[in-house]
Amino acid sequence: MGTIKTKNILIDAARQLFAKKGLDNTTMNDIAVASGKGRRTLYTYFNNKDEVFYAIVEQELEHMSNRLRLIADKELEPEDKIVQLVYAHLSLIKEVVIRNGNLRAEFFRDIWLVEKVRKKFDQTEVELIQQIIMQGIRQGKFDVANIRMSVDIIHYCIRGLELPYIYGRLGTSIQASRPMVKQVIHRAMAKIVRPDEDLSKIED
Repeated sequence: MGTIKTKNILIDAARQLFAKKGLDNTTMNDIAVASGKGRRTLYTYFNNKDEVFYAIVEQELEHMSNRLRLIADKELEPEDKIVQLVYAHLSLIKEVVIRNGNLRAEFFRDIWLVEKVRKKFDQTEVELIQQIIMQGIRQGKFDVANIRMSVDIIHYCIRGLELPYIYGRLGTSIQASRPMVKQVIHRAMAKIVRPDEDLSKIED
């Protein structure tokens, strides 16, 4: 059996145990037994329980990054891409929580507090937001004076909505807020077109 497949089996077994029993109440021996691979195999891939925990989080975040990349590559207006990115991010995080267990479990509170684990994901998201903004500028749709600041503001606004969204504190229908979010993005970045301005002359 390939090393990647074996590692994924170990990670999946640990994920189920952490979700059911919690991180503190799960031992390396529990993971070895549940995976059916034995302690020797487990310790070949992971030195301790924390390393298994980080591997689970990294796997979840990589899945999220791939989904966000698909949105950035769509044939959509830049405004619509950013809106979709916002809601995909929030929906994917909630999906992770539902798939993995109880919201109140220590395991999930820790996932989003471990900055070094989510650093790669955050960087990917920042790059995707910048890519979309640059696309909007090239198309003459956005007028952004400070690209980096705009990217950071959008990114941290999304992060700030994570827990309220997971706990259902943003109202009964989060989808109803889409027009408002799009309006905010439009007012913040949309280029004001003068009647005499020919957008066809703006290089894409």
